[in-house]
Amino acid sequence: MTSVSLAPSSSVGEKKKKKMRGDAVFLSNSPSQNPFRSLENEISLPSDPIYPWICSITTAADDYCQNPQSGVHLHELLEECINCFENEDRYRDDARFLNVWLLYADAIQDFGKVFRKLEEKKICQTYSRLYGIYALFLEVKGQLAEANAMYKLGISRNAEPLENLQRMHASFLNRMRGIVNACSLQKIDTDETVNHGHGINFVSPWSMSTTNDLLKKIDTQIMKYKGYYKSAKVYSGKVSISSLRNSSRNKVIELGGIKYQIKGCSGQGAFAQVFKAHVDNNPDDVVALKIQMPAFPWEFYMYRQLDKRIPDEERSSFGLAYKAHIYSDCSILVCEYLDHGTLQDAINSYLVIGQTMEEVLCIYYSIEMLRILETLHNVGIIHGDFKPDNLLVRNSRDSLSEDGFHGRTGAWRDQGLCLVDWGRGIDLNLFPDGTEFKGDSRTSGFRCVEMQENRPWTFQKALQDGSYLYQPKSSLKRYWNVDLWRSLFTQLLNISSSSDNYMVLLRSLRKSFEDYMYGSPQQIKKLKMLLVKQQASLCPAT
Repeated sequence: MTSVSLAPSSSVGEKKKKKMRGDAVFLSNSPSQNPFRSLENEISLPSDPIYPWICSITTAADDYCQNPQSGVHLHELLEECINCFENEDRYRDDARFLNVWLLYADAIQDFGKVFRKLEEKKICQTYSRLYGIYALFLEVKGQLAEANAMYKLGISRNAEPLENLQRMHASFLNRMRGIVNACSLQKIDTDETVNHGHGINFVSPWSMSTTNDLLKKIDTQIMKYKGYYKSAKVYSGKVSISSLRNSSRNKVIELGGIKYQIKGCSGQGAFAQVFKAHVDNNPDDVVALKIQMPAFPWEFYMYRQLDKRIPDEERSSFGLAYKAHIYSDCSILVCEYLDHGTLQDAINSYLVIGQTMEEVLCIYYSIEMLRILETLHNVGIIHGDFKPDNLLVRNSRDSLSEDGFHGRTGAWRDQGLCLVDWGRGIDLNLFPDGTEFKGDSRTSGFRCVEMQENRPWTFQKALQDGSYLYQPKSSLKRYWNVDLWRSLFTQLLNISSSSDNYMVLLRSLRKSFEDYMYGSPQQIKKLKMLLVKQQASLCPAT
């Protein structure tokens, strides 16, 4: 079926100027630009009762373009059409019916209400246009986090055409980077150490000089690692790396005699892109390719430290890197591919329908995160960018049993989270004992108190005499397990002892959440049900 674009090509600023019962984005005042007109060309079948409605809506949309005062008639037609056909299975995946809903959302200026209705009725959820247009609307309204979540939800559901949505998301991220750069008042420290008064220096772990010194220090060591390939030349494959930013699907990257057929973009940052790829055109052999410009071998070093230090029983909670191809102009990391989305995707799947994640799921993921941090910090490693976007969801292929939750045995061993993206990782073994750091990760919304207050840090936070007691901004809901959550936030935000006691605290907090679950078999049963439901809603990405 022919897809119909409801949005004329214009900038976000231009869209703000277009009005229809508020801030209408999708109809212009030019008869020649009626985005609904092409619907008349749809094939009309004798058993196609929606067709006369489409013709009437098209005419009403033409009238509106000529005379905006006639918008009320168009609004009524759209509403009546939806009421007539919203329960008709034959139109559940009909592109024309999606256009009716989108135009109605624009008319009433309440995309949230319309999106929730479409979710509830499971109407047209496979069309990328639904997510793209809603995301544009949210961006115009200044709801940037929500817009980003909407793009990611559509991508996680493989909405078609997927490349269009990925391209729109990439453009959105470029616009956001422009905003961030324009608003930035500070440059990241470029000195290796920062003076904190009284002659005390603290290391800036992400400064250029520190990074270069560490890379020189580990150069001989990293050259010996299995899977590490370094060339002094630029990457010279048939497909240029820069071309992948605009179009990547089915392009082939050849590395070390192995061909990687790219199937889509899984993630994108300012300096790196992550692609899903088939190895030698085998759909059963899937990897993630992380392509970064300029070259950055540090992340591969961090992955090899995980291989060496993380106990086997916990290794699946941390990402795997198979190979690293380092060139003079870029680096390509060949990594494990997990296709069930991120913890942020799971959170967004609730937010976009006006809900929040069930408390029992929050408890389960808190247990997982506490276990990951406990394991990681126990071997002298700091992730440096710990956030929901970098926590991939792991789903077990086997059925979860209620008994297996105790002790994390059976299928539960393969269920949980996996921490990835180690570009900001810190190996404490490369620094003298007792080293403290001073630097800002610049990760909006996930910066620790010390970073916000320009104080030194490691992985524990020190509470000094006379300082404030930190608490979450939002109050805890009375129907939550308040004591459990209050203990978690208060203690983690206000640690006042050594790193050894910090490890004890992580274990204690994890055990308090586990004990709560162990004492409530109904909660474990509910958790199983919610995890199955979540797995169905977060479809594997292509």
